[in-house]
Amino acid sequence: MNSFIPWIGGKKLLRNEILKRFPDEVPSKYVEVFGGAGWVLFAKESLSKQQEIFNDYNSELINLYRCVKYHSEELKKECDYLLNSREIFNSYKEQITTRGLTDIQRAARYLYLIKISFGADGKTFGCTNRNIYYAVDMLREVSERLRKVTIENQSYERLIKHYDNENVLFYIDPPYYQTEKYYGDLFNIEDHERLNNILINLKGKFILSYNDCDYIRELYKGFYIEEISRNHNLKSNGEKYKELIIRNFK
Repeated sequence: MNSFIPWIGGKKLLRNEILKRFPDEVPSKYVEVFGGAGWVLFAKESLSKQQEIFNDYNSELINLYRCVKYHSEELKKECDYLLNSREIFNSYKEQITTRGLTDIQRAARYLYLIKISFGADGKTFGCTNRNIYYAVDMLREVSERLRKVTIENQSYERLIKHYDNENVLFYIDPPYYQTEKYYGDLFNIEDHERLNNILINLKGKFILSYNDCDYIRELYKGFYIEEISRNHNLKSNGEKYKELIIRNFK
């Protein structure tokens, strides 16, 4: 199934390539460290004997996921009759940071901001015919997919340390090198090396997606690196964008 939201750096165009590289032996746990829109989670098969963990350090995003999982019908009602409007968009930007909203009200406002904004940045009105009801109509289906998923809101360091063992597969999709500014203070340029230091000593298996650049190739030269080309989703001239899929197994 598809994700119900867009996201900066979302893996809609890369999800199938990532799934092809899952290990043949199914691990007991599957962990998405930088969850975002969850394109890989939603695309993968839900296995009855496998625990799935979805994490993101963005608390507004995780509040949205939790409300979708536990209160999808209430969230849908909160989103009923919303229009694509700059006035509503600007009001919701102000309201999302104020105290007094319920979790469901916050989730509805955040969903609206993500769907209506330019590039899913949640800050800039999109000025296009964006349909929030594509997401709203999916909420019940998404809730069912998340039924057995553990939803976490931890830093990548704490999460990996907590779940790491020999029978775990981590999918790791950090902010790409030199795109850190688009994620606020959640991930800084120094975090690339911190993440690398953690993965060097990882007990479990990992699949890591990154932009193709000399810095990342040098940082992960001790691992198995594959170059993948896909269509550039911000350009319509057929230009290709190169990414890397990095693993600690073959």
